[in-house]
Amino acid sequence: MKDKFIALFKPANEYRLTSWLFVKLLALIYFAAFYSLAVQISGLAGPNGLLPFHELLTNSYSDMGQRAWWLIPNVFWLDASDTALKGAAYGGAVLAILLFFGRVQFFALVGMFVLYLSLFHASGIFLGFQWDTLLLETGFLAIFLSRNPTGLVIFLYHWLLFRFRFMSGIFKLESGDPAWSGLTALNTYFETQPLPHIGSWYFHQLPEVILKGGVLLTFATELIVPFFIFLPRRFRLIAAGITIFMQLLIIATSNHNFVNLLIILLCLFLLDDRIVERVLPKRLQQNVLDHSQPAGKLSVALLTFSAVLILTSSLTSFYWRITKNTVPTFLSNTVNITRQYGIGHIFHIFPTMQTERQELEIQGSYDGRHWQSYVFKYKPGPLDKAPPFNVPHQPRLDWMMWFIPPQSSMDDYWFRQLLRRLHEGSPEVLDLLEYNPFQQSPPRYIRVLSYQYHFTTAEQRASTGDWWTREYLGVFPYVRPRIP
Repeated sequence: MKDKFIALFKPANEYRLTSWLFVKLLALIYFAAFYSLAVQISGLAGPNGLLPFHELLTNSYSDMGQRAWWLIPNVFWLDASDTALKGAAYGGAVLAILLFFGRVQFFALVGMFVLYLSLFHASGIFLGFQWDTLLLETGFLAIFLSRNPTGLVIFLYHWLLFRFRFMSGIFKLESGDPAWSGLTALNTYFETQPLPHIGSWYFHQLPEVILKGGVLLTFATELIVPFFIFLPRRFRLIAAGITIFMQLLIIATSNHNFVNLLIILLCLFLLDDRIVERVLPKRLQQNVLDHSQPAGKLSVALLTFSAVLILTSSLTSFYWRITKNTVPTFLSNTVNITRQYGIGHIFHIFPTMQTERQELEIQGSYDGRHWQSYVFKYKPGPLDKAPPFNVPHQPRLDWMMWFIPPQSSMDDYWFRQLLRRLHEGSPEVLDLLEYNPFQQSPPRYIRVLSYQYHFTTAEQRASTGDWWTREYLGVFPYVRPRIP
């Protein structure tokens, strides 16, 4: 045990090539994440967007004073304009390109982490997803790969992957959702997930016995396989193979932006240079090894401090979520601050499943009699429109529409903001949509109709050409609650 502990602070020479390849591929995921945000950020968090970030900063400073600067870490305190927000997103994309081509690696990694953390806070609920915190912690740890990796950073990547996979499984059980306990989650998942694509339709047609088998496979890969991560090499390779297979299966059936690609990337550290060297040219391998440098004492010290925060925050959060027991105030405050800086989070992907799909159609009118519909880019709308594939892009507004009818006051607030911005004719918000029927001036009236959507059967699709059927439920919000 003592030898293993000491090994954490020694160079992990068997991961030098793996770390080099990991950073290159992380640059591509960072680029996708930043560019995806760049084309949306004004409509989400700009002054004329749905949740203007400058208002939050002003209110936070009024409430907390200078404490707000470090409790809400971001680069927009002096300027949260559209130009600044877009500049941060495009700047992150440029840094990702530089990183991919091996330029200013340390500066690029630090810069991208700072910029994504800033955009994470700026976008509020629109960027408050677990793949965003997964990318933040992945990017933060990558800063310590700018030189030779140590055993500690490899362990922290293993711990990150373990948390994402195992916690997702354990919270499915903890939720008590009958869809998971009854093995029926996949009976509706492909149809009711936030943004299906064509593959979702085809998998929805599978026999129930196969769908139940898929639920069992999910539990096995989330509750058992993650423990292989900490076992000898043979088990780690098995964990990598199974995890990668599951992520490819999810990509084939679901639109989940870059998260599945990121999980596949994290599986690289379940491999090692003995495998990676098989795919890299010999000359490139030698060049990487020749230019590798050992981690300095300051880097090891900062990584050790970060490891304490990550382990403390993630374990405490997990303990609290499972037991519901209170924790000491100092520990709770430490966890909250740590998580504000993008590390030490817990993960719980789809702990409960939707069993029906309610879709809202927003309409406007000049006279209250003739109504025209706004059309979203990715969420289900026209029945004959094929569900599009959008990986690795995440259309944040389309995704958030899945949470309406709302189950929280925050969801209700931003949706009312959306209706307000449409009534005002905000160009930044309208750019988030595929079609605005009111090109000359915004409508005088706005209404929202609610429908229940279902995938067509193979027979219905063959006869009508439609991907969806729908049933009118009424005028929102005067409709029955969504289940669950």
